[in-house]
Amino acid sequence: MFLNQLCNRTNLLYRIRQMSSTTREFLANRPTYAQDVSKLQPFIDLAVDWQASHGVVLRAPQLSGADAPWLKAALTPAPVALAPSPIPRTEFERVVQLQPILNQLFHRIANDHEFLVSTLESLGSADEFTARVFKMYLDQRELNVEKPAVIGVHRSDYLIDAPAAEPASVPRAKQVEFNTIAASFASLSSLVGDLHRFLLARTGYEGLIESGSIEPSQLPTNESLTSIADGIAAGFSLYGNSGAVVVMVVQPNERNVYDQRWVETGLWEKHHIKTIRLSFAEVLEKCTLDENNRLFINGEEIAVAYYRSGYAPTDFPTEQEWQGRWLIEKSRTVSVPNLAYHLAGCKKIQQVLAQPGVVERFIDDLGTADLVRECFVGLYPLDETKDGQDAVQTAKSNPDKYVVKPQREGGGYNTYGGDIPPLLEKLSAEELRGYILMELIKAPGFKSVLLRDGALFASEVVSELGIYGIWVSDASGSVVVNKHGGHLLRTKSSDVYEGGVAAGFAVIDSPLLV
Repeated sequence: MFLNQLCNRTNLLYRIRQMSSTTREFLANRPTYAQDVSKLQPFIDLAVDWQASHGVVLRAPQLSGADAPWLKAALTPAPVALAPSPIPRTEFERVVQLQPILNQLFHRIANDHEFLVSTLESLGSADEFTARVFKMYLDQRELNVEKPAVIGVHRSDYLIDAPAAEPASVPRAKQVEFNTIAASFASLSSLVGDLHRFLLARTGYEGLIESGSIEPSQLPTNESLTSIADGIAAGFSLYGNSGAVVVMVVQPNERNVYDQRWVETGLWEKHHIKTIRLSFAEVLEKCTLDENNRLFINGEEIAVAYYRSGYAPTDFPTEQEWQGRWLIEKSRTVSVPNLAYHLAGCKKIQQVLAQPGVVERFIDDLGTADLVRECFVGLYPLDETKDGQDAVQTAKSNPDKYVVKPQREGGGYNTYGGDIPPLLEKLSAEELRGYILMELIKAPGFKSVLLRDGALFASEVVSELGIYGIWVSDASGSVVVNKHGGHLLRTKSSDVYEGGVAAGFAVIDSPLLV
């Protein structure tokens, strides 16, 4: 059945590609928004109150020396765009249809032990964090740990490549990265789409839109509020104990707690599955493993451990956190992601995947492989090979055309433009092996109005589109779920390179299909 679905999806992708408009048409069809925010004050109360009443909030920053409990539990509206941001309809539909193919691709990558080993061993000792995860993966294989399911919660992120200097070109969604761990903001993203529908129906955006218009049909529905909980529940059912629980592994002092609570609420209200929130340190402190490799907390068996932490070295400040993760990985509990999936999301995998013939290692159909390759930009090693040395020299000569990326998630780690040559000069040959070089995607800027901390400000912005993917397979490898799980749009000032909301660089948005 999956092969038939894949063929149908591939045919649809070809039709979408043939329908694409030019950059000139895309830019001309976008509405323009007023930039005098002093006239937009009436929108603030509507938006902020809607956010508060619908859970589009973050925990407020911890106040130094604040002992009052109510101060520690204070909330703040999540940063949002006041109106939706333009995305080419054909490209949005293309990457939505592409997502199940990418889910399958990364599942196969994660299950290709030889490929993972040969690719990640090339990092050498350049990245201690990835090396530690990789060693844990190898140790788990030695133990031959039985897991009753594989659950993947992914997000493939894109920028629209539409250079204004090339008006006859076709805008294309180009992949920034493929996230396999702790893909966040699925819940709040769906709710921000609802916020924009509310504001459109209530105000018509009168006074905000200076030219053009917005129709309700241009605001796509978004199932990301429910897709993650549904995917976890599907994997949970394969564990074989309906009375078990889910542990959500979180960062201490998490501000983005309500995005996570919506997943917890969905698991309970729709599937009657209890969720317990723990840090990795608390996993080690509070959980126990029995003789059958079953993990328990307070007498309740843990069927699934869903990671909203664990993607960066800062999540493992002591050995206790590492041992907490290892306790989960050596148990029967299904971790989301498993260690192989975590490693498959490394930037080095993304770079090697872009090399000639590598996608075809995992996708037999050449037409489908070509569709995957269409979303890639140039990706290069920075190692001692000839390709790596050529990339180093190219980046030094034309740094404004590239970004240098380490093996990190979460925002704030990449190096751009004029900062690239000094970095390359500073790093040793061994250290450079832990980085990749990526072509900079030329996303078009546009004027928008953003709402942060209860205040509006106008800015030239760009948007990054993320498509969620849900994968569930059983112990035999049979596919149970393979689907796209909704979308996320993050919008940031065009003079800011990074795009993470949690890292403070962007706001949550929703797409306006044009």
